[in-house]
Amino acid sequence: MAGKASDDLAPGTLSSILPEAPTLMRYVVIIEKANGNYSAYVPDLPGCVASGDTVAAVENEIREAIRFHIDGLQADGIVVPQPTTIAEYVET
Repeated sequence: MAGKASDDLAPGTLSSILPEAPTLMRYVVIIEKANGNYSAYVPDLPGCVASGDTVAAVENEIREAIRFHIDGLQADGIVVPQPTTIAEYVET
């Protein structure tokens, strides 16, 4: 009786045939109130911006903008910048 399908594979075979899982990157997003809407930008991805009527809308738009920006960088053979910006609130 056979066990798991991976029991019949040579060591290392499974990892060589399965696609690599994408690395999760977490970018800081700055959201600002503008005149009648909200705008957002990603300091670590210059040129990656979005706007929306509400905070929730701009959050959705900036997520899409980040994906689009990264896809464009990769398509052009440009290294995707690693997240390095740190955001923190300071109480005064």
